[in-house]
Amino acid sequence: MSTSLPGLPSRVEVYEVGPRDGLQNESTVVPVEVKAEFVRRLLGAGLTTVELTSFVPARWVPQLADAEELLRRLGELPGRHPVLVPTDRGLDRALACGVREVAVFASATETFAQRNLNRSVAASLDMFAPVVARARREGLAVRGYVSMCFGDPWEGAVPLDQVADVAVRMHEMGCTEVSLGDTIGVGTPGQVRALVDQLTARGLPVDDLAVHFHDTYGQALANTLVALQCGVTTVDASAGGLGGCPYAGSATGNLATEDLVWQLHGLGIDTGIDLAALVRTSAWMAGQLGRPSASRTVLALLEEQ
Repeated sequence: MSTSLPGLPSRVEVYEVGPRDGLQNESTVVPVEVKAEFVRRLLGAGLTTVELTSFVPARWVPQLADAEELLRRLGELPGRHPVLVPTDRGLDRALACGVREVAVFASATETFAQRNLNRSVAASLDMFAPVVARARREGLAVRGYVSMCFGDPWEGAVPLDQVADVAVRMHEMGCTEVSLGDTIGVGTPGQVRALVDQLTARGLPVDDLAVHFHDTYGQALANTLVALQCGVTTVDASAGGLGGCPYAGSATGNLATEDLVWQLHGLGIDTGIDLAALVRTSAWMAGQLGRPSASRTVLALLEEQ
């Protein structure tokens, strides 16, 4: 039985990152046919937004070197299906595949920008600006990720105005959605509210914000609830809790989609997702990877069967 709370949206868009963010750090390359089946099963469970892959050089992320082949196997799909494109060359490849939405990935901290993109925060934003502008000219929607929004393993706590500077710049350059990433999972609810409040005060509409939490300290669902209370209606999650961050050693997996959906449905919030089908999908994927799912909801519901 669901019981709502005041001030929450009636519907939330779950932005599924499992096929890209969830799988990119797997040490063993997952066969492309398994990736394609994973996406099909996610769609079959009712997810309408699934980030598929990343058009980055294979030496950067060997797991996603099969991006073109994956999209060829999937063909036309309903809903939103963004791909990550950090450079003009990546955008070229995405456009050649008929992609209609792309994403770029920035950092709020200098150290992570250097480790992830081998350039400063300012230089990375300068690199993204023409990519975003060109994508928008081509009629594409563009998501902008901001990583390390609450803490950085090398720099410690991150000032919120520093995060806001990057997020606002990405929105001003043309990003249609800005996802706030707690890359190492250190954020807490008060920080989430303070950041969203600062961004909206600086003119970034809450409707253009998304949140992306990791669960390192068990705060992801609490942080999500506060974001919803602030008016955010797009929440990133990864089926089965897949994923981490190759440049942040302390990061555990993303917020599990099933754990998120359990909370949302318990609050009476519509997602359009069939939780039982999603649990079966994540259990299947865990079997492909040879380990149990990291989602507590998956494990609990499987135990009941």
